[in-house]
Amino acid sequence: MADHSTGTGTGTDTGTASAASQALRRARDAVAREAWAEAYRLLSGVSAGLTPDDFAAYADAAWWTSHVEESITARMKAYAGYVAAGAERRAGYCAWMLFYEHQLAGRTAVAAGWLRRARRHLSGEPECVEQCYLAWMEAEAAAARGAFDEAMAVARRMAGIARQCGSPDLYAMSVQAQAGVLLAQGRVAEGLDLLDDAMCSAMAGELSAFFTGWIYCLGLQRCMACADLERAAEWTDAAMKWCAAMPAENNFRGLCRVHRVQVLDLRGRWPQALDQAVRTCEELLPYERRIAGEAFCATGDIQRRRGELAAAEAAYQRAHELGRDPQPGLALLRLAQGRPEASATALRLALAGGADDGDDRLGRCRLLAAQVEISLALGRLDEARAAAAELETLARDWQQRRASHTTMLHAVAASAGGAVAYAEHDLDRALSLLRRALALWLALDVPYEEAQVRMTLAAADRTAGDDEGARMELRAARATFERLGAVPDARRAAALLGSAGGRQPGELTDREIQVLRLVAAGRTNRAIAAELVISEHTVARHLNNIFAKLDVNSRAAATAYAYQNRLA
Repeated sequence: MADHSTGTGTGTDTGTASAASQALRRARDAVAREAWAEAYRLLSGVSAGLTPDDFAAYADAAWWTSHVEESITARMKAYAGYVAAGAERRAGYCAWMLFYEHQLAGRTAVAAGWLRRARRHLSGEPECVEQCYLAWMEAEAAAARGAFDEAMAVARRMAGIARQCGSPDLYAMSVQAQAGVLLAQGRVAEGLDLLDDAMCSAMAGELSAFFTGWIYCLGLQRCMACADLERAAEWTDAAMKWCAAMPAENNFRGLCRVHRVQVLDLRGRWPQALDQAVRTCEELLPYERRIAGEAFCATGDIQRRRGELAAAEAAYQRAHELGRDPQPGLALLRLAQGRPEASATALRLALAGGADDGDDRLGRCRLLAAQVEISLALGRLDEARAAAAELETLARDWQQRRASHTTMLHAVAASAGGAVAYAEHDLDRALSLLRRALALWLALDVPYEEAQVRMTLAAADRTAGDDEGARMELRAARATFERLGAVPDARRAAALLGSAGGRQPGELTDREIQVLRLVAAGRTNRAIAAELVISEHTVARHLNNIFAKLDVNSRAAATAYAYQNRLA
């Protein structure tokens, strides 16, 4: 930086000023080309001569390059400049953007202050495009308090302003806002239709880069919240193609990629999902830590299913540190570790904490499905029955809202209901529900859940005397688990195939199964010896045989095997 405090160095000062002026011209050109990394580099090196428009551009460049706090600082300078110049509309827009950035950062009080400022600057202005932003927030606030007619009227007013002012960006956002109102109102089929309309604007290249990313991210969040896997998969593909065509500096890439991780996980493409999860975390950790937590949760779920329990524990812990509740994955991990009581307690607390969260139906369904699995493992049939009944109620309600009976919610409900019916020895109902669940998971292309249902269906077939049907289901389940890399489940299917041929799971003897059950019940070697009237040395020998046959190396792992194979 030049020293202007003395009278010397005039030539140097002139040269420095000329260089700064050239840098500013290049920066403005980079902004016009939306070359945000170049614009950020150039603008961050200019210390004087920046106009409010330059500061606003600097804020945009900082945002695109993940320097969010720097973006806020630069936008406040732009805001101050517009206020000083009496540019109410530009000041109002800057204030709204500051509201939005602070809201994303979780600073709700500061965000509310900036929103009030935006309203103050724009309230006396003639109808203008900046007022669309205020209308959008009014629509969301009205929908949140259940005033749906008011919310829809405001969203439509937003559409009218955007159309009159010639803003395709804000018109598409008004369609997205109307979709949000319909979804909140429970008119899900209509809301998703409008959502498709808004997403098509982004896909067709009708919008600016910022609004394209914005529309994709909001739309994908709503698809997943509605448990619409097929829609989410299609729009995730479109969003990631757009991201790939954009420059490397693109904050929306991580926000869209987290939904791709979720889709890949459900589709059983676990190696790709893990790779995308790593990239998502790298992209989001600098500015969207809680959403990065979603990627860590998905990573933990995959690692748990693959039998990588220590890695899964670390992933769930990281998700928790980032503000994302790792349930139900963590509870299912505790079950796999042979700690069913800890599993049940954690899940009970998670269900109680999310009882009023009507916006995350799929999340609650996952918690309830895990409660069914854990309660059945513990023999708590009443708890399992209650969770399955709530799932059935949610599925019926969703069928009315969604105008469909083939969603993930219906598949989850049928799977849980079938497992409970089998535990209740209601074989006809179990077989009916399990076959429906299998058909739904196959249609949805969710292979892990499909294979899990086949395992329960095999048990029901075998109880019904259909040994050949049981073997066919077990073979299909084992093939799917092996393809996915779900090692513990593949071993369980193989063990049950052996059992279906007249052998005990894991080739264990009757005595070894007795010992395993007592280990799973928490007995010490001395207590087992006393109960079975054998020596501690004999108990130790049985344990060595059990560890070898099950390919495990700890009592916890043997206990987990016992619970997974219903030996405990």
